[in-house]
Amino acid sequence: MNPFDVIKQRMQIHGSAHRTIIQCARRVYRSEGLKAFYISYPTTLAMTVPYTAFQFMIYDSLSKVMNPTGAYDPFTHCIAGGLAGGFAAGLTTPLDVVKTLLQTRGTAQDAQIRLANGLWNAAAIIKQQYGYRGFFRGLQPRIITTMPSTAICWQVSSKSLPLSRLT
Repeated sequence: MNPFDVIKQRMQIHGSAHRTIIQCARRVYRSEGLKAFYISYPTTLAMTVPYTAFQFMIYDSLSKVMNPTGAYDPFTHCIAGGLAGGFAAGLTTPLDVVKTLLQTRGTAQDAQIRLANGLWNAAAIIKQQYGYRGFFRGLQPRIITTMPSTAICWQVSSKSLPLSRLT
C-alpha cells in the first residue's frame, strides 16, 4: 500500500509532471531509490493503528448512546460511523501531515524538507516552519472526506455482520 500512496501523493501535487502510475514510479525510483517508497511506512503505521482504535472506540460509544437497546438501526450505524471516522481522522491528522511531507519530500524545493529522514525529523521541520498549526493543515478536508466513507463502511458492516453469523 505504501508505494502506491507515495505515487498517489506525487501525482496529486500541483504542477506534477507525472502522467501515469508507471512513469511516476520509475521517476521516483530513479531519482530517490527504493527508500522513497517506504520512508513514510513507520509513520503510516503510527497513524493507522491509533486511527483504527479511535474509530472503533468512538463508534462503539456513540452507537450505545444513540441506540441503547442495540436493535438494528441503520441510522445509528451510519451517523455513529461517520462521526467516529471524522473524530479519528481529526485526531490523527498531525501524523497524516508528517506522512505527506515524507511522501512528497522528493518534490520539495526546500533542502531541509528534501532531506527529511523519518517521523521525528519531519515533525521537527513542520514545527519549525509552520508552528503547531502546521500539524493541522488539511484537517477539514481530511475529516470531510473520511466521514462519508466510514459512515457507509459501518452501515454495510453492521448489515452484513448478522448475516455472517448464520454461516
